[in-house]
Amino acid sequence: MPVDKIFTSDEANSAPFSFNASVAAVFDDMLYRSVPLYSETLGLQMTLAKRFYRPGTRMYDLGCSHGNFGIGFLEAAGDMDFSMIALDNSEPMLEIYKKRLSVRKGRERIRLCCEDICESRLENASVVVMNLTLQFLPLPMRKGLVCRIYDALVPGGILLLTEKVVHENTFLTDMQQELYYEFKAANGYSSLEISRKREALENVLVPETMEAHQKRLAMAGFRKVEIYLKWFHFTSFLAVKEDKVCGV
Repeated sequence: MPVDKIFTSDEANSAPFSFNASVAAVFDDMLYRSVPLYSETLGLQMTLAKRFYRPGTRMYDLGCSHGNFGIGFLEAAGDMDFSMIALDNSEPMLEIYKKRLSVRKGRERIRLCCEDICESRLENASVVVMNLTLQFLPLPMRKGLVCRIYDALVPGGILLLTEKVVHENTFLTDMQQELYYEFKAANGYSSLEISRKREALENVLVPETMEAHQKRLAMAGFRKVEIYLKWFHFTSFLAVKEDKVCGV
């Protein structure tokens, strides 16, 4: 696995963070060293996806990056027949996904699309996955996307949403952020790398409170919402559709 050394360079501060070829090349290392409980999150998502997926429907992975969820689900699914559409607007990420997928049995069950998820057509879905994706979208676009996901889900379908959140209480937000930096330092990132990445993500990754996410899900029509995994400000939601009406 290539090691993430992007923010060791003095040139790292020259541009905002983006999912370019340099990031794509080290993305796995970046994820496992930067996202607490990442493996556990994927494992639970695969379990839930297998449980809620319905034959004849679709599974969407929105902001799929280089395919950790899709590849993992393909391997875990065995002979299960399913159809997944994996979307991302980063060509370098999808190029890596394509190479990883090319050597897997059953690869025809996953279709890759280079698209803006805010403009993609979503329909006949029983499972929608969004891992650390909504936080990178402009705030005004988030409500519309969640509502479109709700409309695309069949009754009984689910949205699996994982996001980095902030706390309504600033003391707790500051404490969580401090513990997060300690987590990254324990995984080998220097104080300089942590600082540079934080600056690169400024105004690129815009987190919201857990309550804001719950309110948005409820406004879209989701009446059953569960937090199934949480590490301070890294939070995973399970939202289940009960009806066909999108309440805005």
